[in-house]
Amino acid sequence: MSKPKHIRTLADTEAQAIARNMRVSPRKLNLVAAMIRNQPADKAIAALTFSRRRIAQQVKKTLESALANAENNHQLDVDRLVVKSAEVGKSIVMKRFHARGRGRSARIEKFFSHLKIVVAERADAPEGDAASKKSVKEQKAA
Repeated sequence: MSKPKHIRTLADTEAQAIARNMRVSPRKLNLVAAMIRNQPADKAIAALTFSRRRIAQQVKKTLESALANAENNHQLDVDRLVVKSAEVGKSIVMKRFHARGRGRSARIEKFFSHLKIVVAERADAPEGDAASKKSVKEQKAA
């Protein structure tokens, strides 16, 4: 006996990647995730490549993993992919203490986060495509 097959919750034109226990607070990770939401995949990768935030490189790896999942597992066109959602969740919190003056202590909390990126295929052709330019010219001529 084996477990029943996992039911796919995403649409046929979507793929996802999940990064768990990233060593950054959810508030800081959400600032980076907000940069790439609803962006085309190539623009999102460019934005993360040149971002000065430390966590941006891990977010970029997760986005590239979602793109690879879309291409290899679901046969989606990489040039037409858009970041549909980038969800940030709270993970564990490590609790430490810091010695203070006069025999006191202060609590330090080290936050961890989860990141889920869903990419979806656009229905229309990208703007830079030669076929779409040709159809625009044909429409003007008609």
